[in-house]
Amino acid sequence: MLVLLAGIFVVHIATVIMLFVSTIANVWVVRSDGKESAGLWRNCTNGNCDDTLAYASDDALKSVQAFMILSIIFSVISLVVFVFQLFTMEKGNRFFLSGATMLVCWLCILIGVSIYTHHYADGEVTKYEKSHHGYCFILSWICFCFSFIIGILYLVLRKK
Repeated sequence: MLVLLAGIFVVHIATVIMLFVSTIANVWVVRSDGKESAGLWRNCTNGNCDDTLAYASDDALKSVQAFMILSIIFSVISLVVFVFQLFTMEKGNRFFLSGATMLVCWLCILIGVSIYTHHYADGEVTKYEKSHHGYCFILSWICFCFSFIIGILYLVLRKK
């Protein structure tokens, strides 16, 4: 049981770190030659980044930014609640609060990345004709999977 709890804790910390990286880094869309990239916050060309985004006036991008920040907040809250419940909860109880908070994080990731996929993944809205997804976009979908698995495990897991 201790190994399972430690494993879930490690995966949860990895998810929080990946969420931070995917939200902060500016590699959501990359031009095929690799010289230009765009993120949620900045455009980068040959290593020089500026704050002006080609699509920054869109409300969709602002909602993606908001949902990704909310997902980080709920993931950190879920981690703190899990540690708190681990040391204060009676034996035989389940980690309902931490699981529910992690599933809210999962929902925020789902909404944010789905909006980004719908509006920006095809490369037409950005200035890149031939582009592909960057590692931040892929990390976000990996965090989506991990947060769902962790949330369900918290709901099922009992403290023994």
